[in-house]
Parts: sequence; structure tokens; C-alpha cells
Amino acid sequence: MNLSRRGLLAATTATAAAGAMAAAPAAAADRGHGGGRRLRTGYERLAADGYRLLDGRSVGIVTNPTGVTRGGPGSGGVQHIVDVMHADERIELTAVFGPEHGFRGTAQAGGSEGRYDDPATGLPVYDTYQTSGQDLADIFTESGVETVVFDIQDAGARFYTYIWTLYDCMEAAELAGLPFVVLDRPNPVTGRAALGPVLHKEFATFVGREPISQAHGMTVAELALLFNGEFLERPVELETVWMSGWRRDDFYDASGLPWVPPSPNMPTPETAVVYSGTCLFEGTNLSEGRGTTRPFELLGAEGIDRGWAELANREELPGVDFREAYFEPTFSKFEGKTVGGVQIHVYDREVFDPVRTGIALLITAKQAWSGFAWRDDNWIDKLTGSTRVRTMIDAGADTDEVVAGWQDELADFRAVRRKYLKYR
Repeated sequence: MNLSRRGLLAATTATAAAGAMAAAPAAAADRGHGGGRRLRTGYERLAADGYRLLDGRSVGIVTNPTGVTRGGPGSGGVQHIVDVMHADERIELTAVFGPEHGFRGTAQAGGSEGRYDDPATGLPVYDTYQTSGQDLADIFTESGVETVVFDIQDAGARFYTYIWTLYDCMEAAELAGLPFVVLDRPNPVTGRAALGPVLHKEFATFVGREPISQAHGMTVAELALLFNGEFLERPVELETVWMSGWRRDDFYDASGLPWVPPSPNMPTPETAVVYSGTCLFEGTNLSEGRGTTRPFELLGAEGIDRGWAELANREELPGVDFREAYFEPTFSKFEGKTVGGVQIHVYDREVFDPVRTGIALLITAKQAWSGFAWRDDNWIDKLTGSTRVRTMIDAGADTDEVVAGWQDELADFRAVRRKYLKYR
């Protein structure tokens, strides 16, 4: 994964094209009330500059309910950027492209909203979910847009599908001959480190197109640079609008931004803190907490008792405790049934390692419950990026042994990742 000639070309092109709006972000450029830092998103910086980067272009935007901007007195409060741009004569917004869950967020996991005209703006909304390559390029061409813009809040995990919507849209924009603009937003769980196993290419799916780590520790604009430089066969004409006021060690609550759930089962920033580890339970027959008010923080199944929490606490994982818990999911696994398991309580997120925690919970769940099983389709391999985690756990490996198994490939990815990091 050394930086290729294509990577050098893509990085040079992106830097030159973006101009002043893509200059290296200043961590403390803006001040909020009381003298503290005020984060400004890529969109807010673009709008403050009068949309000059998009001047004279017909624009289509890939977004969802997280594409919001803060208001103020008399502004109408927190508003969606599509509504704001549609009413602004300085920009010609002509189409919207919706990802999984849809533009307005009406669909559950694995669903989308289809093709329709947005009632609020009258704009045509096109469905990108599970569409890629030339088929997606044809949608861009059909829409008549001259530039594609991306603005979606990510959750920081490889298997969260919006970063692969970004990847697919970049590829399709290049096929359609269109420039691509990424408006940056924070990684809600910080950008300090890459954690976990790296995807093996033969396990590529929509929950992981390319070999990045399970928790990538990057913003969407940094990922766009990485995709363009390392993975896309033909780099797109890429422009990025960076945030100001964001630092790599910031969790989401430091941003001052309102939290809009990026998907129905990501209700709070605290969900995102654990998600890159506990989403692995989607690959098992246990509930990952869907259908509860604390998805990915509540885990369990029929037949599990307090023994699992006891085993998990013996692991002495940094920054987290486990509580015996009982819950009744309203949908998904064990719908309408009372199940036992654990609730995750992160008491020190600075030292908490979500991926290591997820592995330890898989191992202890298998020890505590004789009914433990992997999903028949080996979905766990797609989530972890190879067969290694599943086969090592089945062979009786402990947490340290499983985590040690991916360290070499993680070190290689970290070296590549470092070249595309833009924030201090």
C-alpha cells in the first residue's frame, strides 16, 4: 500500500483544485461564546464564502438528514442545507441524491426512499443506495448536474455505509466526467488513531470496499483524498472544503454542533463511541440492541444471565464497565421477547478501545452462552474484513491473541493513512 504515482497525481490535483477553501484547516480559527473554539463545517465555510467554489455550476448534492447548518436568532433554528441552498440565489441547486435510509431519513437499515420529488423544495431526489459504477454515473448524467457535492455525517467505522456511498459517488462522478466536492464534518469519535483489522480485498462489500481499518480515525474529506490517491482506478477531479475549529482529539460534543442521528440506530454520539466494536454482533445470533433505546450499547439473547457481565468485567478492559441487563427489542432479533445480556458503560472514552472491547465481548459471550452462533452467511467475516477473527475465536484464542493478529497490517495502513491527514 505504498503511495503510488496515481496517489501523488490525485493529491496534487486535489490540492490545486480546491484553492483557498481547501487550505489546511486551522484548529482554532473561529471563536464561539466565552472565547472557546467554534467549529465551522465545510458547508458553513462554503456558504460564508458566498458559494464561490460552485459559482456558475448546476449542483447536485449527496446528503441525508445530517446535512444541517446552525441558525441563530431569527434564522429558523437548525436547518437542512438543501432547504437553505434552495432558497439562496447565489447557488443553483438542481438535484439531491439520497443514500441508505434516504435523503430525509425515512427508511430503516437496508432501505432507501427511491426516486421522488422532495415536497419541501420540489427538487428531484435520486436514490443511490446499492447503485454504483456506470449505473450510478448514468443517474448523475440523467440529473443534468454539472458538479456533485457530498455532505453527510459519518460515524467513524469501516462498515458504516456512507463512506462507501462517498467512494461509489466519486467513482461514478469520474465516469460521468463531473467534478466532485466534499464538504467536511467531524469524525464523532475523534481522528486520533486507526484501530482494528484491515479489510482483505477478497471480502469487499458495501460494508467495506477497500482495505482500511475497522475504525479509520479520519474525516470524510480525508477519506476522499485517501480513496482518490490509493484505491480509485481513475481519480476524480476532487475539491475539498475543510472544517475550521476541529482537532483530531475532539469528540463530537466538543464541536458545538447539533447531533442528528445519521441512521435510525445511531441515536446519540455515545452510540458512535461503541459502534465500531459492538456492531460485530450483527454477525452473530445475539441482539445488537436494535429495537431498543440503546442500540449497540445493549447486547443479549434468550438464555443469557449475569454470567456474561461477570466474564466481561474480568477482562479489565480500559475505560469501560459492563452491567447485567435485560431488555425487550421492539423489532429485529428477539422482537417482543425478554432477553438477557449486558449494557456497556464507557466511563473513560479517552482510553476506551471499541474494537478490542467488541472482540472481548464476542469471546466472553461464546463462553457464557452455549447457544452462541455466527450468522449462517458468515457476515462476521465481511464486518471484520477476513476469516481471521472468526476462526481464531472458534479455536479458543483470547482477546490479546486476536488483537495481535492484525497489528502488522494495521501498521501498514496507518503509514498510508498518515499521508492524507489534514487536521492537527
